[in-house]
Amino acid sequence: MILFLNPIAGLSGDMLLGALVDLGAPLESIRASIEATGITGWRLTAESVERQGVRATHAVVEVDDVVPARAAADLLKMASLATPPEVAAMAVAAINSLAEVESRIHGVPAASVHLHELGGVDTIVDTVGVAAALQALDISEVWSGPVGLGTGQVKAAHGLLPVPAPATLALLKNVPVVGIDTTTETVTPTGAALLRAMNARFGPMPAMTIRDTGYGAGTRDTPGRPNVVTAVLGTPALNTAHTQSMTMLETTVDDVTGEVLGHLINELLEAGAADAWIAPVVGKKNRPAHVISALCLHQSVPSVEERLLKSTGTLGVRHTLVDRRALPREWSKVDVEGSSVRIKIGPHRVKPEHADLVAASEATGIPLRVLADRIIDQFRAEASQNR
Repeated sequence: MILFLNPIAGLSGDMLLGALVDLGAPLESIRASIEATGITGWRLTAESVERQGVRATHAVVEVDDVVPARAAADLLKMASLATPPEVAAMAVAAINSLAEVESRIHGVPAASVHLHELGGVDTIVDTVGVAAALQALDISEVWSGPVGLGTGQVKAAHGLLPVPAPATLALLKNVPVVGIDTTTETVTPTGAALLRAMNARFGPMPAMTIRDTGYGAGTRDTPGRPNVVTAVLGTPALNTAHTQSMTMLETTVDDVTGEVLGHLINELLEAGAADAWIAPVVGKKNRPAHVISALCLHQSVPSVEERLLKSTGTLGVRHTLVDRRALPREWSKVDVEGSSVRIKIGPHRVKPEHADLVAASEATGIPLRVLADRIIDQFRAEASQNR
């Protein structure tokens, strides 16, 4: 699914979370992901509100925790425990971004940065909650229009800060923005960090079929403009290729056993890699070696890189930004001999899912090749009858 955001009125973590809940992300699964972090003293609810005539969902975080502040290292440890791993990876990426910009601004190590907002509870709830909502809605691609920025001053833990706040501006580097006539803070650092962690692309709404629209409300009801972020959920337009910005992680090893390498690809995929492979090469000192590659969405880079480092013992990982052109695909299924086999449907071919095919072959005793041909023929016959 594709998510398109219109943050012309601004963006914060609770606005984004409210918009995703408005689109249908279930609060139960969002709360479960947050609870897995171990953070306590919070409640997350959603209420329907009106902002200058626009009905929207307001994500309400109530905090009982008395911790005045938490170090970024503590929040990162909590976020890494969120479930599933893809949710943890995105939340960790967002908090890392926050810690890094605050570190540069205040001149302290990133791990020691203290995030003061409600002892960091809001930071955990917003980052993990948004990541869990994206996962629940099966969103694989995020687009955004220009971000609306106001001017003025805002009260923070360190005193009065200019609007936009320094951390917000640092996190919005290379992001298209537009000024709006308000003297209030419209974009919070957490909102900007989530845009980065979601690997959002910026521009007009992409070609897609609209499936639903949601509105996430800010806390204030601002006169003269609805204080909401619009979220549009859609599926890729048929026969339209989409280009995703991704990260290629690579390392070359010459001292890792075949047993470890044989298990590694599944480990990388489970850690969040979109694809992974290993190629034999001749390395330094003419030694036989292997290049291990993992293709990742940006939010999955931390978890995949950590798995690559731990499993191989390598001393370094290369990062390369790449664009992947992805053709649209759909899923269907065929029931054969009492077994259900998923079918992947692309613009140029249909293909049975191999794991399902193996299970069906073992259950029926029919050879893989014969069963694959039979399933494709059956799928085409059923599709022809349904036209």
